[in-house]
Amino acid sequence: MDKAIFKVAAGIPQLLADRWWPHVDTSWREFDISTPARQAAWIAQVGHESGGFVFTRELWGPTAAQQRYEGRLDLGNTQPGDGKRFMGRGLIQITGRANYRECGAALGVDLESNPLLLQGDDLAARSAGWFWRWKGLNALADAGDFVGLTRRINGGTNGLADRKLRWERARRALGIQ
Repeated sequence: MDKAIFKVAAGIPQLLADRWWPHVDTSWREFDISTPARQAAWIAQVGHESGGFVFTRELWGPTAAQQRYEGRLDLGNTQPGDGKRFMGRGLIQITGRANYRECGAALGVDLESNPLLLQGDDLAARSAGWFWRWKGLNALADAGDFVGLTRRINGGTNGLADRKLRWERARRALGIQ
């Protein structure tokens, strides 16, 4: 794949394709997102999670769901303020102190001490690739299990219609029937 195909597959303007392509390409190479099926699924899921490759941090209200991040032991949020401090960041929205710690260790960066680093383009893309591998999403993409992918990323099927539209566009751009 090249930048022109990525632009069409992601349905993004040239400025965003220029911005993201080098980081996406690097992330795919690092985390074996190496086939059209994997790439189409990644583009669709990450495209949804990032609002079309626009956001590298969660929009904070806080909403009722975001308020529930505080004190969530399953996210490793053990200190007051952890909910907001470790809000979703990166193209796929890594959330929670424990996930920042694990992601940072894998990427060789102290994200727990420096959570804002995850908003930078390079780490935003690499963290999405890391998350993809960590959650075993290549296997689901290879099997064409898009609902399973969505559940593993989101915990449910939030935004499924948008994710599917993005997936179909990416599949067409990559020549997948």
